[in-house]
Amino acid sequence: EVQLVESGGGLVQPGGSLRLSCAASGFTFSSYDMSWVRRPPGKGLEWVSAITRGGGSTHYRDSVKGRFAISRDNDKNTVYLQMNSLKTEDSAVYYCARGGFFAGYDPPPGQGTQVTVSA
Repeated sequence: EVQLVESGGGLVQPGGSLRLSCAASGFTFSSYDMSWVRRPPGKGLEWVSAITRGGGSTHYRDSVKGRFAISRDNDKNTVYLQMNSLKTEDSAVYYCARGGFFAGYDPPPGQGTQVTVSA
């Protein structure tokens, strides 16, 4: 069974930082590109960032470029999202998902982690 467990969310002021983690199990992690996606309040899922299976290439939605950084540790079966200079519009439930770099991502199976950016 594919399991992706997100953590690291919380309440942060605008301009602050958070680091999200996603622990993977139930599949060969190093064989998959991985993504972070988010669901803002009252909206659908939106793709945020992706990283190739080896970690050599990354891609970001325009609104987070220069502020977010995706990385992975294939020895730990974990993908990360470092979020800096957070804005109120970054508030959302964040999920990790398989795929999403060259094609669509799989529906995220986890519960996600809530990120709230508010003064």
